[in-house]
Amino acid sequence: MRTPTDAPVVIDRREGPYGEVVLRRHGELLQIIANGCFLMDTSDGRSERLLVDAARDALDDRPSPAVLIGGLGVGFSLAHAAADPRWGRIDVVEREQAIIDWHREGPLAELSAAAFADARSQILHTDLVTHLSESTRTYDALCLDIDNGPDWTVTEGNNSLYSAAGLTACKARLKPGGVLAVWSAQPSSAFDDALRNAGFQRVRTEEIPVARGVPDVVHLGVRAA
Repeated sequence: MRTPTDAPVVIDRREGPYGEVVLRRHGELLQIIANGCFLMDTSDGRSERLLVDAARDALDDRPSPAVLIGGLGVGFSLAHAAADPRWGRIDVVEREQAIIDWHREGPLAELSAAAFADARSQILHTDLVTHLSESTRTYDALCLDIDNGPDWTVTEGNNSLYSAAGLTACKARLKPGGVLAVWSAQPSSAFDDALRNAGFQRVRTEEIPVARGVPDVVHLGVRAA
């Protein structure tokens, strides 16, 4: 019988266009590692669920809002959105084919199978920065969980997402009154300022206490109606 103190066991290892991605099991947990950096595991999911709920609660009462989830990860945000009948279209952007495969036909399917089968859900295999800048789709909410937040990115190219140009691209994908919600492993007052400078209104953060260290947060901003 496994215990959380056992050594992690690699289930799959892929070399992709952005480097190495690994799925491993540690006790009862599944973990995703990118280029040797721990990204996430299946231990909790509170902050991923808050990401979706905070965006929904910041919206007005428009019917069947469309949401874009940036980053599939272990599937907590997608599964939570699909369990909520209020959401209309649910698009998920994921650039790593390996992660999509682990959900469709691997161990992560136990978390996301129902969400993948939901007619409202669509998985888009593309880079989020590219999708935001090139797509013509618009959304009522953007829920972005990329790397570890504005101040700690695993992939250097993702820094542009949190820049003035990146936030302008986010605004272009939002409908009037739409909500941008960004997950971060730590609070960032500089990112709050960047949201305000980009013209977002009602900028605030919601904290999620963690067992050790600084809390996870969700940064929120609303596009002007």
